[in-house]
Amino acid sequence: MADPANTPLGKMLLEEITPVVMVLSTQLVEQACLKNGISFVQMLSPFCDFTNIDVPVRTASDQPYRLRKFKLRFLYSSDVRQPNLEVAKERLKQVITHAGEKNFLESSEPSQFNDILSRPESEILPSWFQFFNKELVRTLSFSDHEAFDHPVACLLVVSSKDDGPINRFVDLFNTNKLPSLINDGAMDPKILKHYLLVHDNQDGPLDKATKLLAEMRNAFGQNDCQIICINSSQNGNIQHQDNPWALFKPDALPTENLGGFPNLDDLNEIKDFLQELSSKHIIPYMEQKIRVLNQQVSATRKGFRNQIKNLWWRKGKDETIDTPNGPVYTFNSIESQIRILGDYAFMLGDYEFALSNYRLISTDYKIDKAWKRYAGVQEMMGLTNFMLDQSRKDAEYCMENAFNTYLKLGSAGRRNATRCGLWWVEMLKTRDQFKEAATVYFRICGEDTLHSAVMLEQASFCYLLSKPPMLHKYGFHLVLSGDHYKKSDQIKHAIRTYRSAIPVYKGTTWSLIKDHVHFHIGQWYALLATYDVAVSHMLEVLASTCQSKSTQELFLRDFLQIVQKSGRTFEVVKLQLPVINISSLKVIFEDRRTNASSEAASVRESVWRSLEEDIIPSLSTSRSNWLDLQSKHIPRKYKESNICVAGEAIKVDIEFKNPLQIPISVSSVSLMCELSANPEEDANSSNIELPENESKTSTSTGDINSSLILSDVDFSLEGGETTLVQLTVTPRIEGILKIVGVKWKLSSSVVGLCNFESNPVNRRVVKGKRKAKHSPSNDLKFLVIKSTPRLEGFIHSLPKKTYAGDLRPLVLELSNQSKFPVKNLKMKISNRRFLYAGNQRELNVDFPACLKKVNVEKSGGHTNGNKMSQNVFHFPEDVSVQEETSLSWPLWFHAAVPGNIPLYITIYYETEGSSIMKYRTLRMHYNLQVLPSLDVSFELSARPSQSQEFLLRMDVVNKTSSECFQVHQLSSVGQHWDISLLQPVDSILPSQSLFAGQSLSCFFMLKDRRSSTSEDSTPPSLFQSDVRLGPRDSSEPPFDVSSSPLADFHDCERSCQGVSSQGYEYKVDFIFITQLPKGNIDSGARNTPLVLSHHACDCSLSSMSPISWVVDGPRTIQHNFSAPLCAVNLKMTITNSSGSVASVHINTFDSPSSNSQPKDDATASHPPENQTGWSDIPIASDTKIITNEALATRSSKSLSLESVPQFIWSGSSSTKLTLQPRSTSEIPLQICAFAPGIYDLSNYVLNWDLTPVNDEVNQGGGNKSSGSLQGHPYYLIVLEHT
Repeated sequence: MADPANTPLGKMLLEEITPVVMVLSTQLVEQACLKNGISFVQMLSPFCDFTNIDVPVRTASDQPYRLRKFKLRFLYSSDVRQPNLEVAKERLKQVITHAGEKNFLESSEPSQFNDILSRPESEILPSWFQFFNKELVRTLSFSDHEAFDHPVACLLVVSSKDDGPINRFVDLFNTNKLPSLINDGAMDPKILKHYLLVHDNQDGPLDKATKLLAEMRNAFGQNDCQIICINSSQNGNIQHQDNPWALFKPDALPTENLGGFPNLDDLNEIKDFLQELSSKHIIPYMEQKIRVLNQQVSATRKGFRNQIKNLWWRKGKDETIDTPNGPVYTFNSIESQIRILGDYAFMLGDYEFALSNYRLISTDYKIDKAWKRYAGVQEMMGLTNFMLDQSRKDAEYCMENAFNTYLKLGSAGRRNATRCGLWWVEMLKTRDQFKEAATVYFRICGEDTLHSAVMLEQASFCYLLSKPPMLHKYGFHLVLSGDHYKKSDQIKHAIRTYRSAIPVYKGTTWSLIKDHVHFHIGQWYALLATYDVAVSHMLEVLASTCQSKSTQELFLRDFLQIVQKSGRTFEVVKLQLPVINISSLKVIFEDRRTNASSEAASVRESVWRSLEEDIIPSLSTSRSNWLDLQSKHIPRKYKESNICVAGEAIKVDIEFKNPLQIPISVSSVSLMCELSANPEEDANSSNIELPENESKTSTSTGDINSSLILSDVDFSLEGGETTLVQLTVTPRIEGILKIVGVKWKLSSSVVGLCNFESNPVNRRVVKGKRKAKHSPSNDLKFLVIKSTPRLEGFIHSLPKKTYAGDLRPLVLELSNQSKFPVKNLKMKISNRRFLYAGNQRELNVDFPACLKKVNVEKSGGHTNGNKMSQNVFHFPEDVSVQEETSLSWPLWFHAAVPGNIPLYITIYYETEGSSIMKYRTLRMHYNLQVLPSLDVSFELSARPSQSQEFLLRMDVVNKTSSECFQVHQLSSVGQHWDISLLQPVDSILPSQSLFAGQSLSCFFMLKDRRSSTSEDSTPPSLFQSDVRLGPRDSSEPPFDVSSSPLADFHDCERSCQGVSSQGYEYKVDFIFITQLPKGNIDSGARNTPLVLSHHACDCSLSSMSPISWVVDGPRTIQHNFSAPLCAVNLKMTITNSSGSVASVHINTFDSPSSNSQPKDDATASHPPENQTGWSDIPIASDTKIITNEALATRSSKSLSLESVPQFIWSGSSSTKLTLQPRSTSEIPLQICAFAPGIYDLSNYVLNWDLTPVNDEVNQGGGNKSSGSLQGHPYYLIVLEHT
């Protein structure tokens, strides 16, 4: 460690524990000094500190040493007393208040920790701490248990103008004027006296003063009398560089000239006088006093005999009662003499001798239970050990022992404990024990709130200076200190400490204490009427989400009160209430692409781009940006900017969120924009000249004279609520428009500003392609071009929610509000299954009567003449939308399938009046919710006996929970199909209504009416067969499924289901039509009858064989078996219904036992009732008419087969033939019967194989390429003919 005398504590001890010189002066002396604005003591004080005195000193030992540093303290006799407690407190309060005022004026923004810690300790700590600590120590001056404040000398000062100076000297040292401590016996009145004569050179020459000095020396001694001259300057205008008296009169005015009359000679004379007084009088006197007292102490207390005597004399004092101050010791008691001896030795720098005396007296005080004196001696022992720089442990032990002993005394020792703690802290700080020093500061804190605040603040800096810095404790103690300052009405100190704590919690998760700091700083600044700073700090806590609801209400209420008190409107950049989600920023504008609704604007650009590829004119093979063609019309600087049209609004969607739990009110929300003239345009061609300073226009919607029209939105947010707000700006003239940000007003008090450029986020710009290298700032910059026509579109009667199958007419209305017509209209719809463009003659038709057949006999075959080529509908060339008119066009809607269905519609049109924009598109988007209605399924089965007839089963289930559907008709669509109902619908569904949850199964006969020998490959016109499922007596015509819109939507269904048109005439489609009398699903059109159509496409015999056949011949014959064999001739008709060449091979066998052909899966799985064989029947006389059912029953009970077959195939046993696609062939068959009976002629197998024609794949859906089939049952009855 460095020289203890050069440490802060060492300097403090050499300044505070120094000899005191009591001054007794006359009134004329003070008057002479007051000419300079100072007192006599103040005039001497700057020259009392001797840093190079170099005086030899010899105390108790024979070995002298040299005293290098020495200081005197001059005090008036009236000040030699214990300070009044209340006055001392007030004095300390003034010190703190003055420091608060000074530091508050000089305060700046808190520095970062790296900057703070890089400074030396003297710059980190506030300078007023040291001054306050000194003042606090001085409040304990002249304690009765300490001697270093006792005067060692008395300086009697008389003016040369005083009458009878000799008598004045005698009168000054009158007991009535001496301090009470001397009169009470606490101090020794026999002290060194020195006499000083002061001559004011302005009062006359020095002759009289010289004579008076001679008289003084005759009366008081030659060496004890001196004279000094002051005020040698006549005008009092002497300016002293670094005025020495400024520090000793801090309350002096800046304009006051302290020490204006003493010249340089006067100052040198004062210095010489004090130098001589110290070296030749006071120091020798103290040496002599030490030697005398040492002899007395040695004679009574030192040595073994004296120690035993002292212990014996003090025997029994352990039983004495403790008192706060202990026994009373006069100045002439041996204990007081030892204490004086130690203090004198300490002040003269003989620390070894001082420590020995402190140790000697410490035991006596402890035995006497003089705890305050004991603590004082322990305190000095600790300081002496520090100055000796020997035992650090002993020094700290003594300081802690003294501190704890003071605290045990309660209020009587509290202030002494504070002083002891301050010295102890400095001792620890000298040894870099800052953490331990902070603990001592904390222990010093007592009942005095103001003093505790100062100590807590000093403790915080100890934590900051620790290695490593303890930042959280630093900040926490600063907050504690600030809280104590506020309780003591030291608001500026409270603000200073709280502000110093801000960097600690900045960027941390300690939200509660961070909010506490900012909130109270804001409140305290408001008390000082510094509203700007108050608002800035209150803004930090305004959007705090970690606080309770009541605390958030408090924060908001106080913030608004502060704003109201300020009397003006604050504009706050980045106001956090409400929170603006910059990432949600979406800019919606229209160039050549326009939107019919906000829903259309929210659709991804890629969806529209893919939809518009077929209707927008081809730009180039490279598909360059559409603006590239117009580059010559766009200024070079703004080619990267977006394009918008004058008079058309730019919409900005942005999300506002209330982070609090309490509701807030937000008003006057609008965009901040700048509109400037195009600098590259000719000024003469400009319609309106914009002023250079026009920016951030905040014009309301109603102001039609402004170049910008901005929307103004008001809303309120509940706790935690988020809302999406759409703001608009409409440029009225051409130029360059830039969207700067958004502004709003919170609770009609504070204006919040959010600059989009200062928040580098990914903004979603709905319109426009972007090049590879593009500045984000250009997303908010627009080139405003001349006004051009714009269509507005709406589809009337389009439901938001409906049932699957709903079929209804709609009307598309296109409105042109501009001054120019539009022409060459085209439309493309994303999903033709749901929406189809009608014919203009279908506008205002009677629905659903328009769907019925006008003439049942002559109807059919006409669909919509306006066919859409590749899904693009071209309006007739003569159709245009004139200026300020509208166009209505019919549309047909069909809810094809259930689900959430998006519909995208884009309309292309060409414009006039703009050189940049030759065409535009109108985008329309609708979301439909289609609910399940009826589940319709079909099952088609072939009739083995008839190759051209099929059995159709239709299953219908009502999937709704409350609706009742009226079944109307079933129609077949295809070539030559005829459909009929197998049983009356009244027996199946008497009410002709299908209720919720009800199911229905109907069977129909489906017949192919085409000629079996027809080879005409040209498909005839389509027609259908309808089955009415409603009431029989109804004369209402059926729905015409071959005309628009049913036929058009059916074509769409086939296309969407991937059904090929090839082979269409050999498959059958169905349209099932029902009605809903009162539809309640659509809130916009309740109680409106609905027509529902359900389409089933490509219903084919996918599970059946493409090869079908029929065996034809007699069913019953009679034969006389006594004659030759009974031969029966049969005919098999084989049909190939596929599109491939079929190779057919027929194998017959007589009985299962004789069938050598192995059975395949088809044969093995054939039902037992199809087994071959015969059964006995009665003779002819017993013949009865047997029905087919009876025959089947009889056949199931056939007898066991005989070993000899009863019939054989007598024709060819194996026949092969080739059938062309969709052709029929006949082959002859013959059997021979040997006995009467019932014969099942199914004992044959038909094998087939398909070969594609021209290497084309069979389009028969699920048809197989080969197969083997068992013969169909054919029962032949052979009777005996008698």
